[in-house]
Amino acid sequence: MTTTLSRTETLSLCALSATCVGIIANSFQGDGEPLIASLAFSGIAFASTYSLIRWLGDVFMAAGLKGKDMSKARKTEIPETMGAVCAVVYLLTIIIFIPFPFYKDIVAATSGGGNRDVVVELQTVETGRFLHRFPHSKAAVLLGIGDDLFDIRWRHKFFIPAFASIPMLVVYFVDFGVTRVVVPAPLQNYLGELLDLGWLYYVYMAAVAIFCPNCINILAGINGIEVSQSLVIAILLIINDLLYLAPITPYPHPATDSHLFSMYLLLPFIGVSLALWWHNWYPARVFVGDTYCYFAGMVFAVVGILGHFSKTLLLLFIPQIFNFLYSAPQLFRLVPCPRHRLPHFNVRTGLLEPSLTRWEKPPSRPVRRLLMLLHRTYLLQVNTDEKGEIVSSSNFTILNLWLVRFGPMREDRLAVAILVLQAICGLLGLVARHKLALWIFHQDNRAFGLIP
Repeated sequence: MTTTLSRTETLSLCALSATCVGIIANSFQGDGEPLIASLAFSGIAFASTYSLIRWLGDVFMAAGLKGKDMSKARKTEIPETMGAVCAVVYLLTIIIFIPFPFYKDIVAATSGGGNRDVVVELQTVETGRFLHRFPHSKAAVLLGIGDDLFDIRWRHKFFIPAFASIPMLVVYFVDFGVTRVVVPAPLQNYLGELLDLGWLYYVYMAAVAIFCPNCINILAGINGIEVSQSLVIAILLIINDLLYLAPITPYPHPATDSHLFSMYLLLPFIGVSLALWWHNWYPARVFVGDTYCYFAGMVFAVVGILGHFSKTLLLLFIPQIFNFLYSAPQLFRLVPCPRHRLPHFNVRTGLLEPSLTRWEKPPSRPVRRLLMLLHRTYLLQVNTDEKGEIVSSSNFTILNLWLVRFGPMREDRLAVAILVLQAICGLLGLVARHKLALWIFHQDNRAFGLIP
């Protein structure tokens, strides 16, 4: 990968940055226009990340942060852990952006704006509490960089996001603290309309914070898949936010601030991720590293939990949830689990094939029955010897499963297929959330108490 920008790239990025700076400066002419400012900051974040990835490639290589692309005929070394660049640019962007959503409160309506005799109303106090939500991904970034540097084992790094979620859970306790959930209509005669889960709700939120980063880390192994799935999820979340901010939604809506908060965090995330995607898509010129997986997953967890739509968030992770459940036999050591389960690259054909795990000794009878059942339903590839004993089976990941079902294919075609699946499942999840949920709940909160 070249470490310099071409003339066209330099002029394009400079033009983008200048335009975004102009938009930000112009936003001060009104009330700060935070959503427009956030979009402009996203453009600057894209330009900064794009440039830094190029300039820091050799620096990362010299520091030993490099890896070989195992799915290529020529296994050349390329920079790794470039997700750290995205995370740092993102955090700096969010920190600089903080004044914009609260421009009227911290400048125009305070002593800084010349108004010394100001009565602080309840809304202003709530806005101050809203400040506490920015940003809460930094702990995951630090832990992710530590994982990339020290190659932490799975049984240890599985709980890394739990420690990163502590500040977020504290903010939830102080800022909102609600632990009640709406009971489905058929059960309300027995449990009432609302059920208070108490401390179990915090366990649930911690589980969401653990799941989101790890599920992105598990669905990996081919060029561009980590960044691409994160971009699809982020765009789907933006669509969900727009449903609450669109003119057809009754205004003012009690969820408006939460979904504006979501967009403030997601727009810069999309900006830095697009810059990384440009370099990580097939054929990859950089690797994202575990740092990006933790960073992206924690952004989604923060948005879903502090934005109060964690259940909607999980509906957008349907492929990741399936991949986790499908991987469970290997993750829980019922089936031998190699360190890397990425698809096998066939040098002769240039295509990816299902990778195999070897059985040193025959599996137990219940495990063998499970494996053969999956094999007969085309959910697993099983190879046996002349005695009928299982000697190898394909690894339990959705990438290998796709290759079992549809045969060998090019790396980029496999990535596109998984992304199409991600988008379709996410759109169906949003339809289920806002339409099909009315079958078991009396109303959709997007309609502010009205059944559409």
